[in-house]
Amino acid sequence: MAEEDTQMHTQADDYDASQIQVLEGLEAVRKRPGMYIGTTTSQGLHHLVWEIVDNGIDEALAGFADHITVTVEKDNSITVTDNGRGIPIDVQEKTGKSALETVFTVLHAGGKFGGGGYKVSGGLHGVGASVVNALSTELDVVVVRDDKAYAMDFAYGHVNQTIHEIDVNGLPVSRGTIVHFTPDPDIFQETTEFDIKTLTNRVRELAFLNKGLRISITDNRPAEPVVESFHFEGGIKEYVEYLDVNKDVLFADPVYVEGTENEIAVEVSLQYTDDFHSNMMSFANNIHTYEGGTHETGFKAALTRVINDYARKNGLLKDGDESLSGEDVREGLTAIVSVKHPDPQFEGQTKTKLGNSDARTAVDRMFSETFSRFMLENPATAKEIVEKGLLANKARKAAKRAREATRKKSGLEISNLPGKLADNTSKDPEISELFIVEGDSAGGSAKQGRERLTQAILPIRGKILNVEKASIDKILANEEIRSLFTAMGTGFGEEFDVTKAKYHKLIIMTDADVDGAHIRTLLLTLIYRYMRPLLEMGYVYIAQPPLYQVRQGKYVQYLDSDEELNALLPTLNASPKPVIQRYKGLGEMDASQLWETTMDPENRRLLRVQLDDGVEADRVFSMLMGDKVEPRREFIEQNAQYAELDI
Repeated sequence: MAEEDTQMHTQADDYDASQIQVLEGLEAVRKRPGMYIGTTTSQGLHHLVWEIVDNGIDEALAGFADHITVTVEKDNSITVTDNGRGIPIDVQEKTGKSALETVFTVLHAGGKFGGGGYKVSGGLHGVGASVVNALSTELDVVVVRDDKAYAMDFAYGHVNQTIHEIDVNGLPVSRGTIVHFTPDPDIFQETTEFDIKTLTNRVRELAFLNKGLRISITDNRPAEPVVESFHFEGGIKEYVEYLDVNKDVLFADPVYVEGTENEIAVEVSLQYTDDFHSNMMSFANNIHTYEGGTHETGFKAALTRVINDYARKNGLLKDGDESLSGEDVREGLTAIVSVKHPDPQFEGQTKTKLGNSDARTAVDRMFSETFSRFMLENPATAKEIVEKGLLANKARKAAKRAREATRKKSGLEISNLPGKLADNTSKDPEISELFIVEGDSAGGSAKQGRERLTQAILPIRGKILNVEKASIDKILANEEIRSLFTAMGTGFGEEFDVTKAKYHKLIIMTDADVDGAHIRTLLLTLIYRYMRPLLEMGYVYIAQPPLYQVRQGKYVQYLDSDEELNALLPTLNASPKPVIQRYKGLGEMDASQLWETTMDPENRRLLRVQLDDGVEADRVFSMLMGDKVEPRREFIEQNAQYAELDI
């Protein structure tokens, strides 16, 4: 349908039904929910919360709300409250229904369409409240406006009780909107249970991205309700400090840029650390643009240009010297780029890439101006930043030489490397599996016991390099790491291309002891820092070898823990006496045992490594594997009670 023409209204009194735009009906949402919320898995379930929260954030962006609360109720339903203007309750001209009913029963109805209610709006597709309503067994909404309260109840997207006035006393807000909904288990068959960690992480992120806004989250399911509240006057500047809490920084106070150009609000904050990798995140209208986009391109171009200009003007780069590359100047960088665009255009494989060309210009111009001034006003820090880039440049050139040497090795020659890859015969990545196996003896058993069509074996010796503390040239000098990069065929770091992965299962198979856990952590650190898309695609797995074998005559049982062993033994006959073997490592299993317990797709149990929260993963890897000792000591002291020691 064509959009109605409406005038731009910004005053509270002018927010009425005429601003609620109707684009199309609500058919087929229950029939094809994936089209509207992406998926009906846990991810889609949590998306419902953000659709309602986004409406509150729109009120905050327009300057009418400063507090949003999200509550997980005891029955696993959700209540979202904001103290904005309250959804209009007068009749919407096009539908003949109240604006409140229109918002919750008509797809694409809301103040964010047609430029009426909001200049800038959060949310990716803006499908909003009506879709949440359609996918809930019940939804009730209360609006508080002009000292009066109005309520409406819905079931499965249909009106259950029409709009009616209720007592305003006892409500949690004196103005605003309260939405309570229960997701439909027939739609969300995988789970209807909300994960408080997922909700809390996103609530914290939204508070960082919308400075001054307070967002509280309450979990009423435990005996003692858990309440957290987030409020950051510094916005993304505080986000950068939060990301760098476990790192050594080059300067204490992050650079912060804020401004508006052509109605595009731009915020950038950055800080340099002594890390060898960068941690950069970009957002458009509060959506994490994982695939980057024009705003990110504008920032990167400005950063590279400003640093090179400064280096040349101050004699740190001589005439004839090669300019520092983008990769050089981003080493050790933590940066957040956030834009709020009146008409965001999203593209890319997952619709998380910003395509507006004017966003590039706005970010480039605004950031380069402020960052140039920062470099001039802080010459000692500026020199440190340039020198870090120069060191990165040297390491990059050394890495390039090592990379070229690696590329020259053919698939056959790789067997001469210490890795000793035994490749599988299939060239189909979808069925191909690469086992990284600790130790030569376990590697030998794995090679003998494997299914040659689909399973490749790459033995590694001992503990690989901790990449958290190493530059790229040192990393590529490590033969174990180089052989893994070569075997996967994807490249690494900024050149990584997940579509070239030769195996869609990368399985880490280490001993079930402390050393095995350490090797596993070192490998996961490497994969997270230099092959991260493998984690994002769900290609990384951890094998689960058993701890015990119990034999009694012809009866053989494999067990994973002391608890399982203690439960089994009383159930066995007294004769003959059961023989219990405790595996100290994979090398103690012969080829048939290793196949049967840990490699056979029919019997094995693999743990898929998922990257649910990149921010938290970054903080944990920095804390556990980085140079800063104090955060690691605190973590150990807090968690020592949970350790299981094999003495």
